[in-house]
Amino acid sequence: MKILVLPLVLLAPMTVFAQSPIDGVWRLNLQNTQYIGKENFSLENTMFRCTSCNPKVDTKADAADHPVSGSPYFDTVNVRVVDDRTVEIVYKKNGKVVNTSKMVASEDGKSMNTEFTDTTEGREKVSGHYSSTRVDPAPSSGHRISGVWQPGKLGGISENVMEVTYKTTGDQLSYSDKAGSSYTASFDGKDYPYKGDPGITTVSIRRVDPNTIEETLKRDGKVVVVTRMTVATNGKTMATSTHDPVRDVTTKGTWDKK
Repeated sequence: MKILVLPLVLLAPMTVFAQSPIDGVWRLNLQNTQYIGKENFSLENTMFRCTSCNPKVDTKADAADHPVSGSPYFDTVNVRVVDDRTVEIVYKKNGKVVNTSKMVASEDGKSMNTEFTDTTEGREKVSGHYSSTRVDPAPSSGHRISGVWQPGKLGGISENVMEVTYKTTGDQLSYSDKAGSSYTASFDGKDYPYKGDPGITTVSIRRVDPNTIEETLKRDGKVVVVTRMTVATNGKTMATSTHDPVRDVTTKGTWDKK
């Protein structure tokens, strides 16, 4: 799911170690997804703030486009208050919509549902949803989406990011998904080109042990995602742990081999 929206951290591309038994197609098991981190929103007096976002968002909630700097994915944000429980957010790049998010708080304010879409240029459209639980008491004032939330499991994710394909050739590993991302890298820890994502420029991979490898994604030399993954001894499942060092968020998941 990208830097701002939950799904973009969980679905960050992941690799496998260079042994032919693990070559093939892997499918994400949505029942085993886990988001370790919090989302923090504030909407009061027509001002919307997201301190857990990267980059942080601090803008008027007036249904107009406002500039945002520091993201390779978008350059404006538009926040619209639909009603006392619902907020819609639209991100654009060069005037083109690249991401949308609709957050709906429950009547009692204890939970919130989020629906999202991602249409980053050069990639296939990705959509999905997830529910969050309030973890701190609700603020005494402000919109019902305001507060600290714990996101839950992903649901309804587009098929084009549910499956990924790997192929090893000698000491090289190739990765691809149907959304448009791909790379070929050697297990030497060096940086190699990453294609299909404007927020990622290079990838490096290394073996941790016979069943575990670590993948590091960078943007212009700066680490943005580190994924450690372990394939079970039976070769049928793969556990992944992905860390976003900027937001200090970790997502975990399980992938089944088809």
